[in-house]
Amino acid sequence: MSHLLKRVFDVSISALALIILSPMMMVIAIIIYVAMGMPVLFRQIRPGYKTVPFELLKFRTMTDARDSAAALLDDQQRLTRFGKLLRQASLDELPQLWNVLRGDMSLVGPRPLLSEYLEIYAPAEARRHDVKPGITGWAQINGRNALSWPARFSLDLWYVDHWSLRLDALILMRTVSQVLRHENISHDGHATMPAFKRDNRNEPWNL
Repeated sequence: MSHLLKRVFDVSISALALIILSPMMMVIAIIIYVAMGMPVLFRQIRPGYKTVPFELLKFRTMTDARDSAAALLDDQQRLTRFGKLLRQASLDELPQLWNVLRGDMSLVGPRPLLSEYLEIYAPAEARRHDVKPGITGWAQINGRNALSWPARFSLDLWYVDHWSLRLDALILMRTVSQVLRHENISHDGHATMPAFKRDNRNEPWNL
């Protein structure tokens, strides 16, 4: 019953938010189009519940600038001024309300990470896919991108093991406060987070 109520809550809130925020989202889309052209949305396949892939949606915040060898420049160099503002206000995440409405994501859950990380997760870390990914989550209100990878995974697993509707409500309320304060938007020296790397997925999982 709790999972059904969570889905009802997700659908109700995401649908209402899309209706209310649609004028602002349209303005954001127009600015991105004028500044960078098409596409307006960033689309990427990410692993969802039980690692089933889905197409994640975000507002585009980076250019496709490349070096002389045609390789993409690093994130910091490609991040536009308007893109930085979108990230500071977390407005680049708004298209994910459509992911929630479609059932790919929940409002609250571990953030959907890159598909290539699946191959290097330790067994414990892979349990983060035992729930739907979220727009916000327990890790996001407890350090967000300022966290180390082990700390982030630990918080994700704590959420998986302690999930409740009451906890989701708390996380959503604290998310609003954090967004307004523009806290922990990026890891030191990175546009968001450094890439997650591990040479051996069976190495000890220590925090």
